[in-house]
Amino acid sequence: MRAGRLVLPALCLAFALLFGALGVWQVERLRWKLDLIERVETRLAQSAVDVPATIDPKQFEYRRVRVSGTFLHDRETLVEALTEHGPGHWVMTPLRTERGLILINRGFVPQGRTAVGTDRQAQVEGLVRLSEPKGRFLRANRPAENRWYSRDVAAIAEARDLGSIAPFFIDAGPGQNTGGLPIGGLTIVRFRNAHLIYALTWFGLAGLSAFGMRLAFHTARGQRRAAGGR
Repeated sequence: MRAGRLVLPALCLAFALLFGALGVWQVERLRWKLDLIERVETRLAQSAVDVPATIDPKQFEYRRVRVSGTFLHDRETLVEALTEHGPGHWVMTPLRTERGLILINRGFVPQGRTAVGTDRQAQVEGLVRLSEPKGRFLRANRPAENRWYSRDVAAIAEARDLGSIAPFFIDAGPGQNTGGLPIGGLTIVRFRNAHLIYALTWFGLAGLSAFGMRLAFHTARGQRRAAGGR
């Protein structure tokens, strides 16, 4: 009987430890997210630099860079997008540089409009972005049908027979296209940061579980006394 009375307090203790551990984990995630935001804000504030010969995209993400080369407009890819201008497409154009091909997101074209690529020689300034493999949630890229929902550099390179290409793309800044289209400079830098709320939730549940453990323990002790110490 004594062991049976301790089951509920033991369960409450286990939940308190579990929720407490999850709260600590969310605090660590909060520190990581704040550090990430600080690093990105620092990169965004820096002046543009030439694209290095060797680059780690993760360490250079959202860094402002510039590069010169020749646009291959016949190898462009349109990627479905929704922006402040409504539905439309990102115009992804390969740029041949001295160091090889780099995929450039020249900007956004509203649905029903066309971006005519007239300038082949170009100097692009923009932000380094990581590839977006596999497509969006519930919407996978379909290269065979030329339907693109994410900016997957490797898949686009394969579909357009581009061969070796940089493992990142560049979001071109505003005002770099003749006639105003595509519309550049639409990169949204926003990081969801709800880790503090999650941490407080887990710690709150840990506190409730600890209170439940104490209550269950005192209840079990009261039952034992009422039963004559059995």
